[in-house]
Amino acid sequence: MSEHVQPLQKGLLREDVTNALRAAIISGELLPGVLYSAPSLAERFGVSATPVREAMLDLAREGLVVTVRNKGYRVTEIGDEQLDEITELRLLVEPPLVARAAGRVPEADFPELRRMADAIVRGAERSDLIDYTESDRIFHLRLLEYAGNRRATGLISELRAHTRLYGLTAIIEDGQLVESAAEHHAILDAIEQRDKRLVTRLMKRHIAQTRGRWAGRAPADAQNGE
Repeated sequence: MSEHVQPLQKGLLREDVTNALRAAIISGELLPGVLYSAPSLAERFGVSATPVREAMLDLAREGLVVTVRNKGYRVTEIGDEQLDEITELRLLVEPPLVARAAGRVPEADFPELRRMADAIVRGAERSDLIDYTESDRIFHLRLLEYAGNRRATGLISELRAHTRLYGLTAIIEDGQLVESAAEHHAILDAIEQRDKRLVTRLMKRHIAQTRGRWAGRAPADAQNGE
């Protein structure tokens, strides 16, 4: 098991295993071209093989893995051009929606959102890429819910699932992952201030990292958040 993978708690539901495996694919803990069997993944994540097989059915429907009959599963490969397209779409859709949400989040909800941001920071501090990635997914989709566009939220969820963040291990080693995690609190600060322009700017910079340091490359368009 990678030093950055933490075993899952036994008895987790199918959805929890699916989310953990999806996060492992996004973060690069599970790589394209490698054949993974349900028993080997079950041992790696500390669960039984049955929920792993069920989770892989879900991920196959999402296009994240392909089933190799009588052998196991392979992660679907996503090329640089596809990743650039995913980032471009997220930059077009996500920042304005979160900016809209900035005017709609009830004051009573901020303590929970802070706890969600704290979970991202804890994942970074523990160098747990799967926990970090899944906590990040939950946080951002929750923010989008306040914008009130379920179709757009579903689109962003799908785009995030096909993102690959192979550079996360490197930024753990140089201490940047905790710094990146702290950006979620900065985004929340801007939302609490109801500063939509600042929210938009922070979100663009944050998303651009998925094709910058988080992905192990830094094209000019991603660096500029454009």
